[in-house]
Amino acid sequence: MFRMNLQHLAIIVGLVPYTLGFPHLANFPEYRSLAGLSPEEVYAVARTFGSMPGAQPLPHAIKDTSAKLVYDSAHPYEPDQPGDIRGPCPGLNTLASHGYLNRNGVATPAEIITAVQEGFNMGWNLASFVTYGAFVVDGNHLTNLMSIGANTTEDSQLIPGLNIHGNFEGDASTTRGDYYFGNNYSFNETLFDQLVYAANLVGGGMITVESASLQKYLRINDSIARNPTFSFDTPRYLTAYAETTFPLAFFVSNQTANTTINATLSDARSFFELHQYPEGFYRRQAPYNFPQVTTMFNKIFALVGVEPGRNEGVGNFVVNPADPGNTCYGYQRQVNLTAELYPNPTSELETAIKANLVTFYKTLDNSSCEQLFPFGQ
Repeated sequence: MFRMNLQHLAIIVGLVPYTLGFPHLANFPEYRSLAGLSPEEVYAVARTFGSMPGAQPLPHAIKDTSAKLVYDSAHPYEPDQPGDIRGPCPGLNTLASHGYLNRNGVATPAEIITAVQEGFNMGWNLASFVTYGAFVVDGNHLTNLMSIGANTTEDSQLIPGLNIHGNFEGDASTTRGDYYFGNNYSFNETLFDQLVYAANLVGGGMITVESASLQKYLRINDSIARNPTFSFDTPRYLTAYAETTFPLAFFVSNQTANTTINATLSDARSFFELHQYPEGFYRRQAPYNFPQVTTMFNKIFALVGVEPGRNEGVGNFVVNPADPGNTCYGYQRQVNLTAELYPNPTSELETAIKANLVTFYKTLDNSSCEQLFPFGQ
């Protein structure tokens, strides 16, 4: 009797693209975006996927939104293992290292939305909007999976995920370098030193609204001065200021509902570099949702003051007066980008994309914003 073990079967399945004329797509990961593939290439790699559930509904909001211990016995810290994926977002990295997300760094949108609620008490609306803002451009619409960062294969090829530059990830990150300089997903000690400098200069050695704003101001102006491709258009304009609030909102144990406690540099390093909750860490006392992030966003912007725009050569930042820098415009930009990434999707892929774009609009929770249907209704 002919017998085939699972390892041999996996090798044969992975070689399907070879037999169909696409050797460059062999062993295509199930979590990798299908953007840029022809319909024939999509059909080839889809044959290797174990499951293709397509678009799925939003998860329910968690019921208990009080402060609670999150570094508990059910969520121990485990160092990254070979093959585990980590990326530009220290919060998602931490959730994966503690098992709130799959420790390998691959997850569904629903898993991410639930994890950031459970692990940080991010509000359901904000969590859903941010997650789908990234997923529609960086995720795999057929398998409903996305990686939280970059993964290097055995032949040193980089498989992109949330780190794909210009889709959702962007320049002037707090502790990750600009893509132009070569690595936009790993911890950068020089940039953390800049965070320390700002904390010592205006925060009394703590991360405060003022020190976080100063560091963002320094980051933006450094990118303007040295990165000829620096882009600060929406949605990066929104995410850059929002992420500046996150160390205060999420990296402070038992943070108040109004985010009044400053962050320590040691706790911030634990998240940014080690992807680990500090011992005895409690999530914030109430959800951090659109109203809360808007309040903090406005405080940061008032101190930094850089509007949407981009460099036209080194040191030449040009403000874009047509960019209103709001969430409606951010939604529309992501939808239009999705349409650009998938100009000729297969029927199954188009069905999944359309459904995910409808879900993305629902997360906006703004009926005055025009809903876009680039693939039809």
